[in-house]
Amino acid sequence: MTEEKKEQDVKKVVAPEVKKEPTPQAEKPAEKPAAEKKKAPVAVTEKMKGIIDNLEKMTVMELSDLVKALEDKFGVSTQMAAMPMMAGMAAGGPGAQGAAEEKTTFTVVLTDFGANKINVIKEIRAITTLGLKEAKDLVEAVPKPVKEGATKEEADKIKAQLEKAGAKVELK
Repeated sequence: MTEEKKEQDVKKVVAPEVKKEPTPQAEKPAEKPAAEKKKAPVAVTEKMKGIIDNLEKMTVMELSDLVKALEDKFGVSTQMAAMPMMAGMAAGGPGAQGAAEEKTTFTVVLTDFGANKINVIKEIRAITTLGLKEAKDLVEAVPKPVKEGATKEEADKIKAQLEKAGAKVELK
């Protein structure tokens, strides 16, 4: 398949052609919301094209694993990225938040599993939806976040559970 053919296929997937039916003269088309207006084109470098080509060849499961690996590598979470934006919108915009705002979300971080590793693994499995191997890997890779975006009450409860099992935990 030639490069030109690939680019045409990508354009069809990204921006399929839509046939518009003529509208009566009496009706004026409604204005598009700001989110639907055309965005400025992004300059795509050769390096980016290579990455995009590789992503196109991956399966959904491989892409899911890639997202998880990137989250682990860079210490970010796709869930956490959306939360500050939504919180700002709920508060009336980014300028509406007070300077002395109390922290409402916490990250529970396992810092040490202590002498009773098996009980800590059991508690991690009870707290999260991880399987046995994933929970064991999490416990052995301390310090590691157990729960992100937890409320104060939830974070305290998780901390108490893990400390009862013999682990050392921090709230951030």
